[in-house]
Amino acid sequence: MFDFLKRAQGEAPEAKASATGPVIAMTTSGRVAWSPRDTASLTKSGFAGNPVGFRSVRMIAEAAAAVPVVVQDAGARYAEHPLLALIERPNGGQGRAEFLEALIGQLLLTGNGYVEAAGAGEGLPAELHVLRSDRMSLVPGGDGWPVAYDYTVGGRTHRFAMGEGASPVCHIKSFHPQDDHYGLSALQAAATALDVHNAASRWSKALLDNAARPSGAIVYKGADGYGHLAPEQFERLRDEMESQHQGARNAGRPMLLEGGLDWKPMGFSPSDMEFQKTKDAAAREIAMAFGIPPMLLGIPGDATYANYQEANRAFYRLTVLPVLQKVTAALGAWLADHSGASVRLSPDLDQIPALSAEREAQWRRIGQADFLSDDEKRRLLGLPVEGDS
Repeated sequence: MFDFLKRAQGEAPEAKASATGPVIAMTTSGRVAWSPRDTASLTKSGFAGNPVGFRSVRMIAEAAAAVPVVVQDAGARYAEHPLLALIERPNGGQGRAEFLEALIGQLLLTGNGYVEAAGAGEGLPAELHVLRSDRMSLVPGGDGWPVAYDYTVGGRTHRFAMGEGASPVCHIKSFHPQDDHYGLSALQAAATALDVHNAASRWSKALLDNAARPSGAIVYKGADGYGHLAPEQFERLRDEMESQHQGARNAGRPMLLEGGLDWKPMGFSPSDMEFQKTKDAAAREIAMAFGIPPMLLGIPGDATYANYQEANRAFYRLTVLPVLQKVTAALGAWLADHSGASVRLSPDLDQIPALSAEREAQWRRIGQADFLSDDEKRRLLGLPVEGDS
């Protein structure tokens, strides 16, 4: 009787449940685990308000979304397939590139990506929709595994319940060493560097507003050598300085001083101008968190790569491909659960211009290996082999 009640509550069968699952559930149940820097604030300051973070996310998401994907099983690669048609046109408002760009962008910004299967019944869903990660929360069950996902907008919540069949939501997350249910985003890792970079940008703007130097000092000396302005005189002088001698439009305007006033200009020492180097160092840290060679972003500094072409290959090989393979593998497995077909979704490595030289050398090297059979060569090149399971 008690076993029947447990199954009714949606617990996983005992044979498949992890022994640590109940412990995980006790520590994280009912809590959306984010760092103290909430997702909305990080996205606003690190993406919408920072050019390095903005360009980093756009570069990765757009480069990954531009790579064609292929559908294959153990014995064939399909030029036409219902799964491929769904990925090419996931919904009425997006194509493959827009869909993957939105999904990968959410993954980079928040560490989590969610895809909804709309119109799911028997077989593949009718449409796929990317859901905003900041609106989604996971509901763990007593065994530590998710039993539902809550999507909240404007005080209204829709619950995606996890049933016996395929999940209505595909959750893709980055690795997080201190959270069992949510991923760690690159923005969180680069939060300190983002603060430094944004503060340096504000400092630069303040310098421009003040003709790139401090306003200096206006010294007033009275007839007796001791000067004190009346409150009305002080307020008038300050208002005139703000309106007539600050800002880019007032740069170079001569200053007219009345009797008793003397201008003492002040300038920056070389150490005061080190903030620009600090800003460049912060920009490199942001690029490093996202896995982009600073050379590709135009950030000055050490030339780690010999040339732009080599840096671009490293960018695709070390950053774009890993995230794209992660996303396509998760989507393929999730959609295979819906359709029941044993197929795999993966990026087409032969259609990436940046890796064409490497791919051509690999084809040539494997093709000339006479000690390998044709099936072994196909496996090494990632091609389907008839008879594999």
